[in-house]
Amino acid sequence: MTDWRAILDDDLRLPDGLSPAAAVAELTEALRSPDPVLRDELALTVLADLVPTLDRGLRQALGASMEARFQDPEIQARTLAPLILAELVRHGEFQPSWLAAFEAWYPAETDLRGYDQELGWLHAVAHGADLLGVFGRCPHVDPASMLRLAAERLLAPTGFVLRDQEDDRLGYALALTSTRLELTEAESVGWLDPIAADFEAAGSGPVPPPASNTMRTLRVLYLLADRGVLPTWAAGDPMPFAHRDRVKRRLAEVLSLAAPFAG
Repeated sequence: MTDWRAILDDDLRLPDGLSPAAAVAELTEALRSPDPVLRDELALTVLADLVPTLDRGLRQALGASMEARFQDPEIQARTLAPLILAELVRHGEFQPSWLAAFEAWYPAETDLRGYDQELGWLHAVAHGADLLGVFGRCPHVDPASMLRLAAERLLAPTGFVLRDQEDDRLGYALALTSTRLELTEAESVGWLDPIAADFEAAGSGPVPPPASNTMRTLRVLYLLADRGVLPTWAAGDPMPFAHRDRVKRRLAEVLSLAAPFAG
């Protein structure tokens, strides 16, 4: 096996005899590994950093591999795919089939573990949110469809309460998407209608996990609608929502269904 840590320490300089294509093939296979050190610390880091240096053919082939990973039986393989696809789309690559595969997988994924003691970070909701936000800003993608997809993910049946800031990541993805100027006012808030209906239909008793996850995600989104959203996690000037005031009003209306004390 290639010493990927040495390559990281050598500013990603590939050793003699290791072509970019061979490096990508080995790293792609390592992304399926149950070993979190090999998978996350090494393969993911090196491959994401190599993306800008790859030619278009290798990028497209890598994207096709990640598209197929959404149907992989291994959870760690499925949940790493969005991160690599996000890097590819950020660097100008896109295929409609990548989007279609993601749209089919994201709301349907049932293993929502964040951190696993043996496998490390799985984080399906958070990693999917990262890709959703990149697609949400991509000119080839209808932003309204990404808002609706996020609502599908939030409302999907689950007994799992998100605990590793997945709600923050999904709120951030929704905020990035909400900056798209192509969005009409109706589109910017229409995706909230099924969430409002779900809240209205809720009975008394314990709060269902999807409702709890959704409330926390919407609160993050309200904060970002109010303050603006950074283009990356910690850099750049805040970007305004396309319809800031309307989104804030609708978010407040929907959240008040679950928290009537909010007025």
